[in-house]
Amino acid sequence: MATLLDGPDGVRAAVGTHLGYSDWLTIEQDRVDMFADATGDHQWIHVDPERAAAGPFGAPIAHGYLTMSLSNHFLPQIVEVEGFSAGINYGVDKVRFPTPVKVGERIRAGAEITEVTDVPGGVQTRMVVTIEIDGGAKPACVIEALSRWLV
Repeated sequence: MATLLDGPDGVRAAVGTHLGYSDWLTIEQDRVDMFADATGDHQWIHVDPERAAAGPFGAPIAHGYLTMSLSNHFLPQIVEVEGFSAGINYGVDKVRFPTPVKVGERIRAGAEITEVTDVPGGVQTRMVVTIEIDGGAKPACVIEALSRWLV
């Protein structure tokens, strides 16, 4: 069940609060292949399972940007924001990929709002989204995402 944040005051009240976790998602080779087709990044560590099995990670791995982009899949499971006319992805301040995601592994995200600032027409949030690997010691991806919420 997603955490509900209602309007600017609800968003401000959530600063420093962990909002919860998404469901787990298994990364399948088909998803990696489709991302490779969409981006033109067909590097063998992603799309050649036989060669990747003998490579540095022992299996094909998801593209880092695929892992990052899945934050858009996970976030609606974690948080629901109401009381605004629109929410806009404003960008990211920092992204890191501490551990690659191997095909067949399960990942999920957790999120925390760390900052809210007033902007013309609404508020801007800084949310740290951490994508973790089931059983992994380090996260797969840590994103400092910026969103603008317009009233």
